[in-house]
Amino acid sequence: RQCAAAFLDALPADKLDTGGHLIGITGPPGAGKSSLTAALIHVWRQRGLKVAILAVDPSSPITGGALLGDRLRMNASGADREVFIRSLACRGEFGGLSAEVWPMSLAMLAAFDIVLVETVGVGQKEIDVSKMTDTTCFVAQPASGDSIQFLKAGIMEVPHVIVVNKEDIGMAARKTLSELKNTLRRQMDPEGWQVPALLASAALGSGIEQLADALNSHRNWLLARGQFDARRQRCQAEWLVKHLREEFGRYGIGLLGGDDALFAALAEAPRRSPIAEYEALRARVIQEIKAKG
Repeated sequence: RQCAAAFLDALPADKLDTGGHLIGITGPPGAGKSSLTAALIHVWRQRGLKVAILAVDPSSPITGGALLGDRLRMNASGADREVFIRSLACRGEFGGLSAEVWPMSLAMLAAFDIVLVETVGVGQKEIDVSKMTDTTCFVAQPASGDSIQFLKAGIMEVPHVIVVNKEDIGMAARKTLSELKNTLRRQMDPEGWQVPALLASAALGSGIEQLADALNSHRNWLLARGQFDARRQRCQAEWLVKHLREEFGRYGIGLLGGDDALFAALAEAPRRSPIAEYEALRARVIQEIKAKG
């Protein structure tokens, strides 16, 4: 852990703040997230961008390792030295993420133009990715009913880009797109980011260029409004608070002033590596516990 903290501390500050583009891709199981990711890799490489993929898979109950291995579904990029693909086990984490995703993402952003985190596909709890990325893409499955369930659960506030995959199946995909657009129209903040809903087919390669453009447009929107580095800072704060809560519970967070005070302090604090920052906060909690006897 000390070596990891030292490595992250050595990264250039501009890479931590505005370097690269950290994208999360989420959606129900079977929506075609891995196939869509493979298609996006092809487009990004054609544009001369270096790409890293952190693919979070279910854990093996025996070894604790990644069970499916998303690299198997993206093997077309295996010979490209400018593409890095790593499977991670979620290890029972709610939200479809692995605990290591945030610090690993920062390390990847120092070397790659695009870092994409693909979540495990665990259903309606799969929203943590939006708290750990610059831009979140939700992949909808045509005619499955999952998209509407996500709408009812309020999760449509999470994505910055929505794509209905499997356009090649025809009417069902177009109907799902229409339903999503109608719901977005009712929920959209006229002064905020206007979430695009797109059709694509990973199988045919259609709509992938438009999807890549939409993801990049959200990054440019954040930069134009001076919100990009603040979002990165918030991502780190979310990671820190989440893991402090897992180790010490609400009591430990309370010793640091509570959620609101802690988030406010982290927003103003100088950027450090997440591991070094976590160890410093952890030491404070332990000190407070000892002081209270």
